Amino acid sequence: MYKSDVEALDAFAVKYKELKAEAAKVIVGQDLVMENILISVFCDGHSLLIGVPGLAKTLMVHTIADVLDLSFSRIQFTPDLMPSDIIGSEILDENRTFRFNRGPIFSNIILADEINRTPPKTQSALLEAMQERSVTIAGKKHSLDLPFFVLATQNPIEQEGTYPLPEAQLDRFMFSVYLDYPSYQEEIAVVKNTTTGKKVELIKKMTAAEILYFQQLIRRIPIADNVLEYAVKLASITRPNREGSPAAVNNYISWGAGPRASQYLVLGAKCHAAILGKYSPDISDVQAVALPILRHRVYKNYKAEAEGLSVDKIITDLL
Repeated sequence: MYKSDVEALDAFAVKYKELKAEAAKVIVGQDLVMENILISVFCDGHSLLIGVPGLAKTLMVHTIADVLDLSFSRIQFTPDLMPSDIIGSEILDENRTFRFNRGPIFSNIILADEINRTPPKTQSALLEAMQERSVTIAGKKHSLDLPFFVLATQNPIEQEGTYPLPEAQLDRFMFSVYLDYPSYQEEIAVVKNTTTGKKVELIKKMTAAEILYFQQLIRRIPIADNVLEYAVKLASITRPNREGSPAAVNNYISWGAGPRASQYLVLGAKCHAAILGKYSPDISDVQAVALPILRHRVYKNYKAEAEGLSVDKIITDLL
C-alpha cells in the first residue's frame, strides 16, 4: 500500500485530520473526546464514554461509524436484556436442524448504549468478544468481523436501576472518557445546527482494510527505552505498598492499574505521536493518554473518599 512506514505514517496523519474534520460537521467541540475515541480505534481498543444525558455520546459514536466504512450495531442495554440478545443463539429451523442466529455483536462497531443498565450476567456477554474477538455458542467458536470495537456509553448521575461494571470488564476498555458540558459558544453552534431542517451528508473517509493496516502500522512504530520504561513505571506506581509507590498512592489507593494499562500507555502514546506527525513517541505522548487509560483502573479507598480526593486528581499529581 505504501513504500515505507514513514510514508504510511505521513498518510495516516493526513487521514486522521480528514476524519476529524468530517466528524466536526456534526460534532461541535469535544475535540479531546473525539481524539481519544479515534486513538482507541487505531490501537484496536474499546472506549467507555461517561457523561450526563444530552452531551451527544450516542451521536458521536454514530458519526464515527458514518465516516468509517464499517458495519454498525446499536444495542440498547436494559435490565431485561439477555446474553443471547447480544451474541445470538441457536434456533431449530424448519428442517429440524439447529442453526446459529447471529446477534448484533457481529458488526465492526458496537454501540453499547447505557451499558450499566443491564445486570452483570448480560454485561459479561461482551467479555470474550472484547478480548478474543470471538464468541462461543454451544461449544462452537464464532469469529467476529474485524476490525471490532465496543464503544459504550454510561450515565454517571442516575443510580436507580443501574449496575456497576465488573472490574474485569472495565479493564478491557482502553479508555474511560469523560464528556463535559459544551462552552457557551459551542452550545450556540449546537443549537443553531440542530434546530433547522438542514441535513449533513458525511463522506466515508476510511475502509476496514485501511484501519487494519494502520493498526499494524501503529504497533510497528519504534519507541525509545526510556519512554517505554516511563510508561511501565507510571502504571506500576499506582499500585499501593510496592517498592517506589508514592505516599499519596499508599494512603489513598486500594488497587492500582495492572499490566494491561502499561500496554495501552505504550500503544496510546505511539498513536498520539502518529496523529501529531511524529515518527516515535516521547514522554509527553504517554502523559497525553495517561488519564483516560488509568482512571478506571485505579480504585481509591475510604480515606480518599473522606477527604474528597478524586482518582483524576491523584493520577494528575503522579504525572
